[in-house]
Amino acid sequence: MSEQNNDNGKPTEAQFEAKDAASLKEAADAILAADKAANADKANDEESEANAEPDPFEVLQALQAENADLKDKVLRAMSEAENTRRRAEREKQDAARYAAAGFGRDMVQVSDNLRRAIAALKPEDRDAVPETVKALIDGVEATERQLLAAFERHGIKEITPQAGDKFDAHLHEAMFEVPNSGQPAGTVVHVVEAGYMIGERLLRAARVGVAKADETANGAGVDIKA
Repeated sequence: MSEQNNDNGKPTEAQFEAKDAASLKEAADAILAADKAANADKANDEESEANAEPDPFEVLQALQAENADLKDKVLRAMSEAENTRRRAEREKQDAARYAAAGFGRDMVQVSDNLRRAIAALKPEDRDAVPETVKALIDGVEATERQLLAAFERHGIKEITPQAGDKFDAHLHEAMFEVPNSGQPAGTVVHVVEAGYMIGERLLRAARVGVAKADETANGAGVDIKA
């Protein structure tokens, strides 16, 4: 024991230094242990938060929002598909309906010629012509009826305005004006050629003569241009 104390019985300087070093080490170990424990608690808290089950109400709201978005997209896709189907069906019908427009436009000229051939012989003159001519006229009339029936099967309808009908620039073509007709200005007084429609489209306008406005009357008549 005498070696550990100085002559006065007090600890030596070496003993103080050893004691201070031990205290510092204990303090450092305590700090490291406290820091390690704090980090462990923080990690445990983060793991607990990560493993914690989500709020059912929030999950339900998120699912409802997602469901509404998906429903809207499905409805839009269905609407677009239906519009595409209707458009394709319309185009198909139009193609079938108006495919014969060019051919029909040429064939109405054949109808005009048949009608002129029939009109060349007046009804009162039929009894005076030979039987061969009567048979020829009957054949021409039968051909015209057959042609008109074919027109009807393909959606081609005749436009035949009557005298006194109001002129319609969308359906009629004014070939000339007739003065002093006794009819109101702008009405049909003579039909030169019948017109034709195919479906809802004009194939050829009816060619007509219209009453001319009385120059002494007030007003300038009607517009005969489409």
